[in-house]
Amino acid sequence: MTAPQTLIPFEQLSKEAMPHYYDYAVNIHEIKTLLLKKTGQDFQMYSHKSEEDLWEIVEQLLTRQPDDIQIIAHVFDCLETKTIHYSNMTGENKHVIHPSLNNSILYFPTYEVALAKLPIYQSHEDYEEDFIFAESDERLLAFIDYLYKQQKEFMKGYINIFTDTEDGVEKIHEKITHQVSREDVLLEEGIKTEIFRSIDEFFLHSGSFFKKYDIPYKRGVLLYGAPGNGKTTLVKSIAGSTSAPVVYWQITEYTTSYSIKEVFSTITKMAPMILVIEDIDSMPEESRSVFLNTLDGAVSKEGIFLIGTTNYPEKIDPALINRAGRFDRAYEIKLPNEQARSQYLRKRKIDQFMPETEMDRLVKNTAGLSIAQLNELYMSIALQWHYEEKVDIDKIINDLLTNNKKTWRQDWDINPHKPTMGFGR
Repeated sequence: MTAPQTLIPFEQLSKEAMPHYYDYAVNIHEIKTLLLKKTGQDFQMYSHKSEEDLWEIVEQLLTRQPDDIQIIAHVFDCLETKTIHYSNMTGENKHVIHPSLNNSILYFPTYEVALAKLPIYQSHEDYEEDFIFAESDERLLAFIDYLYKQQKEFMKGYINIFTDTEDGVEKIHEKITHQVSREDVLLEEGIKTEIFRSIDEFFLHSGSFFKKYDIPYKRGVLLYGAPGNGKTTLVKSIAGSTSAPVVYWQITEYTTSYSIKEVFSTITKMAPMILVIEDIDSMPEESRSVFLNTLDGAVSKEGIFLIGTTNYPEKIDPALINRAGRFDRAYEIKLPNEQARSQYLRKRKIDQFMPETEMDRLVKNTAGLSIAQLNELYMSIALQWHYEEKVDIDKIINDLLTNNKKTWRQDWDINPHKPTMGFGR
């Protein structure tokens, strides 16, 4: 198939005839000319508006695998060529310097693909534009496949947090520094076994279990219960015990149909993967129908293990759990029973501060405390022992239980006329 004819070649164009197009096209013409000189081949330019996260992956590549990219030129001599920012992308929290994405022509020799991001200066308005060039369609498709495989690898071992903001979806990748094992999860054994068994089968051998028994390759579970009882710990243990990437999506008042589309567009390219939606009850009313329709989509959930969490199940839209294919199972994460409290406190080695008889009394008298509050109990006991070499267990427990009741009733004894925290006059 012969290439179609070009009606207005750049070489025959004058700035006077088409000034605005000329200001735009002169940049493209210089880049294509450079690529022709470097490779001996004509490069085509492609539209890529649906690939919003492409540049995010390239930025990670510049930091982690710079040898994969060549900086073959900078477009303007009076614009930046390097950038500095604070990063924990490589597991170290430090400032890093790498070539600037803006004003650079990035070339991937393995795939014969080039990227460029630069400002377009025009008389009426300046704006930033980015471009992608490839030697052929096949080379570009191979390159895109490579990018998303790299992104999936980058996400493993990290907490990938997507937060809806006023300016769009903010994506943060934090290195997992403290692994939470499955043994650290305090749940009823039956529930714990069910959850981890479904996780293992979902990701074992690329979902062969689902294919063997002709089950749709998607899964959704809802975790509900009072705060501080291990929902987050459970999710962290899942993240640390599977090779699949895990994304935490934090819904906010800024969640819109656009951010929902962006999040699902990103995660479907990462499948099979785990999507955790924290505080799912906080989905804005005006966005719920779009969210539900997305969950019902045949493609949008393929290969996605969805975990929703909520502290307030009564606020959950009934449509979320009353229709098959959205959330398949709902599990209540309850307050720890006596056995779980004993297991948790003994694992923290709280018996170093008291004899065994006191330990038994402590476990019995902490009924009603969450796991988070048991952690605070350990902290309080350790602090008192450190400074006084003795522990008033009854007082510490009473303070925590009283605090617990006030939290639920919001019954705080605060005098509005009394200065607090040192800010009064």
